[in-house]
Amino acid sequence: MIPGIDFRKWRNQWTEGWKDRPKILLPQRLERTREWIDDRLPIFSFARKELKEYPTPYNLSFLWNFGFLAGIILMVMILSGLFLAMFYTPHVDFAFDSVERIMRDVNYGWLIRYIHMNGASFFFIVIYIHMFRGLYYGSYKSPREVLWILGVVIYLLMMATAFMGYVLPWGQMSFWGATVITNLFSAIPWIGEGVVHFLWGGYSVANPILNRFFVLHFLFPFLICAVVFLHLVALHRKGSNNPLGIERTKPEESIPFHPHFGADLGKYCFFLPPIFLENPIITSLLIPWAVPSKLAGVALMFSAILVLFILPWLDRSPVRSARFRPLYKWFFWVLVGMCLILGWSGSKPPEGIYLWSARIGAFYYFFHFVVILPWLSFYEKPLPLPTSLLPEEEG
Repeated sequence: MIPGIDFRKWRNQWTEGWKDRPKILLPQRLERTREWIDDRLPIFSFARKELKEYPTPYNLSFLWNFGFLAGIILMVMILSGLFLAMFYTPHVDFAFDSVERIMRDVNYGWLIRYIHMNGASFFFIVIYIHMFRGLYYGSYKSPREVLWILGVVIYLLMMATAFMGYVLPWGQMSFWGATVITNLFSAIPWIGEGVVHFLWGGYSVANPILNRFFVLHFLFPFLICAVVFLHLVALHRKGSNNPLGIERTKPEESIPFHPHFGADLGKYCFFLPPIFLENPIITSLLIPWAVPSKLAGVALMFSAILVLFILPWLDRSPVRSARFRPLYKWFFWVLVGMCLILGWSGSKPPEGIYLWSARIGAFYYFFHFVVILPWLSFYEKPLPLPTSLLPEEEG
């Protein structure tokens, strides 16, 4: 919260004013045209029903805004990427020069590139908050398993897209990043070397792989949009979860998404200044490895994501929200702490305390999902659940 600003009071005043606003009447001919189109292709009524009038639980918190924020950032990334692709040259001899030309000669090219670069970082920040909110409030549980799985697919596509975008400037870090990551496939028994050469399009990292990464980097955001559409279909089929983790039973427990929760979005778009500043000149000199065996390291890396696919079946507790699961709440915050330790350890050389902290963090990550969650499903005693989303005085 920003000191001195009561956002809850501000939102209530804003939404009350919205109800009393003068209606915007379209010219009669334009209104008839809209009705004619909507009668044959109901895009306007669909948008009104699924976006503006979509019923949301009465008690959502600001954490439910991050999914919408992620959608806005995705659109910004696609638009800025389209402009950058118009001036980028996917060739090992000209890629870096074309990026420099965008920065120096293209009108506002520097701004578009920085929007694209920093937007990618902010995209992941928003998605991580969105994911941990889902973990805390049990949004992966029945009947929203498919919704969660589609979200993990989006996360995988995001990581692949970000890596290929990192390679495109074709500087020193890009070249060795492409070399190291593609060499991971050599850990596959028997066919690994053939897979690596197939990805390279030859026997070394050169122009063919840069062309392929550019094409895939251009394509994947549209695949993400397709999965996001399915994600929204699954969301609107079963509705949003809520901080209490119980289903809605009465119509008055729901309110339209806009303007009630659309107003909360304003404080992120207009009131919070940029707070994440980095020095692009200072970069890691090498990519450290904490697992001596390449095959074991690759297996651990992919298992860390794959375990999220089966999470709805690992946690069998009938209670969703951590508000009513006292033991799970503690283990959740331990998991958050371990993820922060893993991020910190990964930026350090794999030696001494950094190596052991990474091993302990990785061990707990898998232990949390594979052992602790199934154990809690049987032995944790949850608190009594409320019978309604509404406060007691309103229920």
